[in-house]
Amino acid sequence: MNESGGAGLARAAAAPRAAPPPFEMLVSAHGTAVLRVCRAMVGVVDADDVWQETFLAALRTYPTAQKVVNWQAWLVTIARNKSLDHLRRTARVPEPMDTAGDGPLEGGDVVVHAVEAGETAAAVWAALARLPQRQREAVVYHHLVGLPYAEVAALLGNSEAAARRAASDAMAALRALLGGDGKGHGKD
Repeated sequence: MNESGGAGLARAAAAPRAAPPPFEMLVSAHGTAVLRVCRAMVGVVDADDVWQETFLAALRTYPTAQKVVNWQAWLVTIARNKSLDHLRRTARVPEPMDTAGDGPLEGGDVVVHAVEAGETAAAVWAALARLPQRQREAVVYHHLVGLPYAEVAALLGNSEAAARRAASDAMAALRALLGGDGKGHGKD
């Protein structure tokens, strides 16, 4: 998240509930995270289309979204639903991509750093595509988007413990697929 968008959203969130932040601020602050979700869910080829569908759907419902507390979680939920709709329509498996998501990622894990460096991005995205859907979603929402496990659980429709376990299993599988030893690279 860029600093100016994040600070602006914080100020907008502190304002009275009647006025949500300007939609452009949401796109600027959360567009990269939404794109990462789309890329992980549908692959690089279709991610831009699903990203656009996500923000069009968000814009359509934005005037009635007065009670949204966490805008990033709201947008990620829409992205997830649009991605699932797309996958149902096309019945395709995500394809590896050539470049990492836009902007730096946070975290200390070898998998996150591989995506950030862009050196093995195609291998990371291919490995993500090989994970079971629930594990893929859990690792993307928590490690790449940065949502807390409680919100990941809500998106996945399970408990916080189950979300932690799915993300942990996914990270272990990714480390094995990518040849990382998993030692000293951060927590799941």
